[in-house]
Order: sequence, then structure tokens, then C-alpha cells
Amino acid sequence: MPCLWELIQKYGGDSDIRSQEALQRRFIYSDFAHFIQTWVWKNKFIREYEDFDFIAMSVAEDLKSQNIRYVEAFISPPDFVRHGLETGRIIESVRRGLNRVAGIEVSLVVDLVRDYGESRALATLDATVEAKGYGVLGVGIGGSEKEFPPSLYKAVYAKARANNLKTSAHAGEAAGADSIWGAIRDLQVDRIGHGTRAVEDPNLVEYLVQHQVPIEMCPLSNLRTQVISSIAEHPIHDFFNRGALVTVNTDDPKMFNNSLVDEFECLMEDHHFTRQEVKQLTLNALQASWLEDQKKKQLIEEISSDVSWRTPVV
Repeated sequence: MPCLWELIQKYGGDSDIRSQEALQRRFIYSDFAHFIQTWVWKNKFIREYEDFDFIAMSVAEDLKSQNIRYVEAFISPPDFVRHGLETGRIIESVRRGLNRVAGIEVSLVVDLVRDYGESRALATLDATVEAKGYGVLGVGIGGSEKEFPPSLYKAVYAKARANNLKTSAHAGEAAGADSIWGAIRDLQVDRIGHGTRAVEDPNLVEYLVQHQVPIEMCPLSNLRTQVISSIAEHPIHDFFNRGALVTVNTDDPKMFNNSLVDEFECLMEDHHFTRQEVKQLTLNALQASWLEDQKKKQLIEEISSDVSWRTPVV
């Protein structure tokens, strides 16, 4: 929140945001729709390319402080068209900010933002293809999942694949199992974002396990947007036990006041994941990553052999 607080001071905030404590309360959600409303509200304080440079640097510093080595991070350029900002220059600004922090590697995934429709998604994709040199590996779609199903973006995703971009899609978060099937069948995604509600269809769970479709699960995000009513209800351990390729992610960590450390601690406390299972979740994330094969293999070997996995928790 300190980063957003500075931007609010820069541009002038709402009358009810007079302190960082009041700002923190602004990010408590009644449901998923309320989260989307807050997301839109937050974006009005990001208006210039230099703001993306500042935010990206702050994010990279925060990730590095958690001892995170490699990240595939989403950015959402379509949300800032209203400020007259161009997708390519946003990506360039984000890369500039990330490059200010040594010791962590961050690749980018561009969120096409489903709420703006197919035409805007295609325009964002075209600009993204031109900006691939700034470390962009793929695209995804977040936003209002119920109102904008995967089928609307079939042509967009076909074009992304034709341009050698990897693909993901938020599915099974604010909508049910049909949304996940749509992401698989219509969009032919490489990964599923969230996938929480796959449990509503046993055949879908079986498919995800059999085909080892990576699932980017975000337990604390699901809790704070009321997708689940308690962490105990989250299906992540069931998916893991069935052999699904489950990964653990923070979604929008500054929107949910969580870190990757918080996610793993929560899983160990509430779902009784063991230290070795947390190690496997970490290796799953590397396996599901879009790193080139040699670098992926190297990181897997380094993480697997890290002595801290054998250090007792105190």
C-alpha cells in the first residue's frame, strides 16, 4: 500500500482516504464484483508511464525480499487506455522499473482484460507482439469472468499462439466448471488461472489430472473475494493429492495484502501441507513455468538441492 499511497498523494485522493489505514480498509471486499470495482478505482491513480516504472521497481523489491528467484507477472495495459497510455510504452516502462532491481528475474504476461471485448483484446495483442522483446512470454484474460466467457476470445487466442505467445486464462474463479472447459476447448490455454470451481465437475478434475494442465491456484485471493468462505474449503490439497499439476500464486498481492510466504504458511497451518509438499508445489511452479528448457532445468536442480528444505522449522 505505500506505493499506492504515494500515487494518491501525487494525484489527489478521495475524501474518505485520509490515511494509510483508511486506504487499507478500502481493500476489504464483500464479493468478487466489489473487488473488480476496487480494482477500477485503484487504476485512476496510475496515469503516467513513470508510474509503471515506480510500481514495477517496488514490486520487484518486494518479491526479492521474499527470496523469490523467478516470476511470471501479469500486467493489464487495457485498463489505462482511458489515460491515453499505449500498451507498448506501458510494457517498456514496466521493464525499465523491473531492471532497476538486481537479483530477481521477472517475465511478463499481458492481461488482455476480458471486460473490454474482442476488439480491444486484439489491439492489445498486436501491441504486445511488437513489445515481446521486453520479456513478454504470454497473454491471459482476467476480469469479469461471468459476463465475458472464454468463447468470445477464441480468435484472439489463436492469433496469440500463431505469434508464439504462451496462454493462460482466469477460469473457475467467479464462474463455474463450464468456464474452465471453455478455456481448455475454445482457447486451448497452456495454463488455467485459479481453477477453483473445477470441483463442481469430477470429469473436469479427471481431465486436468490426466493431461497435467497447470493450475495457478490462489487460495488467499479466493478467500478475500469470497469465492470460498474459508481456507479450509479450498480444494487445493484435494487437487494436489489427486496428482494435478497445482501451483501456488498470490494473484494481486497488494490488493489482497498477501505474500507467497503467507500463502505457504496458510497451507501448512490450515491444510497441513508438509515441508516436502511445499517443496513439490514450488517445483510444480517451475515445471509449469514458461522458461526455456535449459534454464528451467537449472532452476529445478538448484531449488531441489537447496539445503534449507532440510533445515528444521523453528
